[in-house]
Amino acid sequence: MSIATLLQGTRQRLKRLLSGRTAVISLPYAWLLLFFALPFLIVLKISVSEMETVHFKDLIRYADGMLQLTLKLGNYIFITEDELYVTAYLTSLKFAALTTLGCLIIGYPFAYFMARARASLQPVLLMLVMLPFWTSFLLRVYAWKGLLSDHGWAADLIIGLGLDQLLLAGGLISAPGKLMNTPFSLLLGMVYTYLPFMILPLYANLSKLDLRLLEAAADLGATPWVAFWKITVPLSKAGIIAGSMLVFIPCVGEFVIPELLGGPQTLMIGRVLWDEFFSNNDWPMASAVAVVMVLLIIVPLALFNKYQAEAQDRPGGRP
Repeated sequence: MSIATLLQGTRQRLKRLLSGRTAVISLPYAWLLLFFALPFLIVLKISVSEMETVHFKDLIRYADGMLQLTLKLGNYIFITEDELYVTAYLTSLKFAALTTLGCLIIGYPFAYFMARARASLQPVLLMLVMLPFWTSFLLRVYAWKGLLSDHGWAADLIIGLGLDQLLLAGGLISAPGKLMNTPFSLLLGMVYTYLPFMILPLYANLSKLDLRLLEAAADLGATPWVAFWKITVPLSKAGIIAGSMLVFIPCVGEFVIPELLGGPQTLMIGRVLWDEFFSNNDWPMASAVAVVMVLLIIVPLALFNKYQAEAQDRPGGRP
C-alpha cells in the first residue's frame, strides 16, 4: 500500500468522523439557539425599545437618506438608580445563596449516606429523593402554607419546642409564633423544593469515589474525620459545585414560592418582574429587569463551566 493511498484513506476516515461529530454537536446548539438565544435577543430588543401603546418602535429606521439606530438605555439606568430594583436583586441573591447553603448542609450527609449504603438499599433511597417530583410543585408549596399557618401541626411543633424564639433572635421571623410570610417560611419552602437538585449530583459524584484512597489514608494514620475533610470533600468538589449551580440559578428568579410563602421582607426579583409585565404593563422595563437577571445567572454558570474545563485538563480528569 502506497503512502498516498494511506493518506487518502486517513483523510476520508477523518472526514467521516468530523461530519458525525458535527451532526451530534449541532443538534444541542440548534436547540439552544432556537429556545434560548433567539428569545433572549427578542427580550433584549424590547428592553432598549420605546413602547407606543401596544407596539414597539423600530430600532433601525431609514428616513431622508439617513439610517438611524435608536436605543433606549434609560431602563437600565433606572434599574441602577431605583432602590426597589437594587434591593430586589440583592434579596434574590441573598435568599438564593442561603437556600444553596441550606441544601448543601442537609443534602451532603444524605448523599454520603446513600453512596455508602448497601447496593440493594440505594435504589430505594434514590426513589425517596425523587418521590416529591411525583406530586405537583404547587401542591407541595401549598402544603407548607397550611403546615406553617396558625394551628398547623408544623407550626405547633416549632412553637411547642420554643424554636420560634431562636428564629426570632436570628431575624427569620418578625414575632413569636408568626411563621408564615417570613424569611423563615420562604427559606424552608425553597430548601424543601430544591433539595433533590443538590442530593442527586452529590450522590452521583460520591458513588464513584475510590474507597481505596480512604483505606490508604487510614493505613497512614488518618482518622475518619481527617480522611473525610482531606479526601472525600475535595474529590466531591465537582458534585458540590454542580448541585450548588442547580439550586442557586433557579432560586434567583423564583416567583411561586416567594409569592405563596414569603412576605414584604422577601421581595425578590421574580415578583418585581411579574409586576412590571402584568401590573404596570411596562414591557421594556420588565425586559430590562429580565436581561439583568439573566446576566446575574450567567456569571456563576460561566464560572462553573470554567472550573469544569480546568478539571478536565488536569491529569485523570479529576478536580
